[in-house]
Amino acid sequence: MAGRKKFVAAVVLGTLLSFHAFAAEDTPLNGSARAAIVQTLITKMNANYIEPAVAERVGSAIARKNAEGGYASAANVKAFSAALAKDLRELSGDLHFGAAFYEGLRERSGTAELPGRAKMEEWREQTARRGYDIEKIERLPGNVGYIELRGFGGLDFVGPAYTAAMSLMAGTDALILDLRRNGGGSPASVAYWMSHFFPLGDERHLIDMYDRPTDTTRQFWTVKTVVQRYDKPVYVLTSARTFSAGEDCAYSFQAQKRGTLVGETTGGGSNPVSWYNLGQDIIVSIPTARMTNFVTKTNWEHVGVKPDIAVPAAQALQTAHVAILRNLVSSTKGDNERMELQRLLTMVEKGESEKPVYTLEGAP
Repeated sequence: MAGRKKFVAAVVLGTLLSFHAFAAEDTPLNGSARAAIVQTLITKMNANYIEPAVAERVGSAIARKNAEGGYASAANVKAFSAALAKDLRELSGDLHFGAAFYEGLRERSGTAELPGRAKMEEWREQTARRGYDIEKIERLPGNVGYIELRGFGGLDFVGPAYTAAMSLMAGTDALILDLRRNGGGSPASVAYWMSHFFPLGDERHLIDMYDRPTDTTRQFWTVKTVVQRYDKPVYVLTSARTFSAGEDCAYSFQAQKRGTLVGETTGGGSNPVSWYNLGQDIIVSIPTARMTNFVTKTNWEHVGVKPDIAVPAAQALQTAHVAILRNLVSSTKGDNERMELQRLLTMVEKGESEKPVYTLEGAP
């Protein structure tokens, strides 16, 4: 569990911190400084956390621990932010909470501030260097497509890459979407990705996001202007590491009855966050919003997304591939094609793969 929490914290901080350099984290903190930080944390949680009753309970527990000297050993900014992050997650059960050292955070205001051209280009370059978080594209034996998505970057940057990836899958007979290492990202990008899996012109209301600080609700729909569409079977791989927007994607496939989930129950974090400055360059991510799936009228917070076929994450790819090949064997009419698919099925069931040949046929 500790390893999973460390991963979740890294995911939560990744988007915000990946474009900035870290400054020194060893700034010392005394008792009065820690008390001021705790009080600011409590004030901002009470005003913004999506569950007000939980915010009050968690804030009281942290204040009590600080008053009793429970944070006395956290003598610098790095140690104190780590201790706060741990307690926030454990006391609330909300794995989207996080805290870290970060210099110069500008909190969001009531009016959204658009980033400048230079910042947009910096983000675009970073997204491209990550390959748009498309880790792998492959055609598996039996004409089965495979895509691994590690995250959902900003829609302004990833949309064309998603459509390009799906164009490579157009001729496959089924698709495996691997979200086992997907830590989250933008719900707008999830909606754009999902748009590829419904008929052209078919708009689907996927999810609503209520934001407590602004008292507003945003709807997320599939995008009708997406031209590349995929109508073959889809299998979605999940793990305990699948989190946040990764879970949103898996949940939408399941709720819309568009895909079969294979693997493990996901991490269980559905509440989007905003970032706040607590002083001393300690920042905290506070979940300020709630996601509600349009079909199920609920979400995956605390419970995760449960797979349709439950297997250990390490076995999910093989399990999905075998299921697809079995379906293809039973539905294929041509004898020669059926025999070839059966051969491939037997190979995949054994966990074997064909080795590439680099010599000419018939060469000495």
